[in-house]
Amino acid sequence: MKDRTHAQVKVSGEFACFSRPEFKVERVSYPVMTPSAARGVLEAIFWKPEFRWEIREIRVLSHGGEFVLLRNELEERQGQTPIWVEEKRQQRASLVLTNVAYLILADLRLAAHADAPLAKYLSQFERRLERGQCHHQPYLGTREFAARFEPPDGKEEPLPWDQELGTMLFDLAFREDPQRGEMTFLRHGPHGAREVRGFAEALFFPARLIGGVLEVPPGMYQELYRLEGWHVK
Repeated sequence: MKDRTHAQVKVSGEFACFSRPEFKVERVSYPVMTPSAARGVLEAIFWKPEFRWEIREIRVLSHGGEFVLLRNELEERQGQTPIWVEEKRQQRASLVLTNVAYLILADLRLAAHADAPLAKYLSQFERRLERGQCHHQPYLGTREFAARFEPPDGKEEPLPWDQELGTMLFDLAFREDPQRGEMTFLRHGPHGAREVRGFAEALFFPARLIGGVLEVPPGMYQELYRLEGWHVK
């Protein structure tokens, strides 16, 4: 019998903000959850270096609307040198979503160096989902917007919502390149983790909602794995 690869999780929250990268200062949310945000929710619940989550569909179950939220933020990141918060504070506006709920459908893909069957990882994920366990609190776009998560009950129906969403962020490819050592990240393999230097490249795709369902092109993951040099079984 072929191993089952499919997993589902229902997430919801009072607020969400899936920021569009073309807005540099003010945060403006996409109308729906992005694939990278959905992956982040699943990894917060359960993640191992032996596998990766591939988002297949995001079904919109609830969408309360949008509103502008004013927040105090810092104009620069905290580094090794202390900063005086009162001198760096700025008030910025964010266009956020309210009262959202989504059903995430995803597949689990094993890395070439994985030595356990796929069913084992799926069972672990489902047990953690049932118990409400997570590595860290999942969130909806930004950490201050915590997400509730639970197993679906099979009665979830997507909203009757059709919309062209334009170009949407798919995910970030972390590419190893010592010549462009803009950041440091970990690479996992059969001999454990190693620290490498490289850069992050954003990947986009033309997104649309059909009947409240956002489908993610499978070919995007093949491109992501090619750029990162990640090998699947």
